[in-house]
Amino acid sequence: QVQLVETGGGSVQAGDSLTLSCEASGRTSDGYAMGWFRQAPGKEREFVAAMRWNGGRTNYADSVKGRFAISRDYVKNTSWLQMNSLKPEDTAVYYCAAALHGMGSSGAGEYAYWGQGTQVTVSS
Repeated sequence: QVQLVETGGGSVQAGDSLTLSCEASGRTSDGYAMGWFRQAPGKEREFVAAMRWNGGRTNYADSVKGRFAISRDYVKNTSWLQMNSLKPEDTAVYYCAAALHGMGSSGAGEYAYWGQGTQVTVSS
């Protein structure tokens, strides 16, 4: 079992930057892919970014490529989502997720563990 807690959400202006954190606890010694997803009001949850379980390879949604960056620290059991050049359409609840030995895919079904979400609001 892995527990995930996201922090760092908030309200910002368009063009600003924000960094979300996801701290994992529990059986973190196993290898987990870390993913970030988001859900805007009235819309389905969508993939944002992910990193495979053994690091290195990353995967991004087209809508955030070049603006967002995922990273992680295996010692701190923490993943970050650095978000730059934020747009109003990035407004959503952001969730981190973990998949045991996952490949960092964009499919939510790969991820068995989810955080509670953190709100990001971008105003124009």
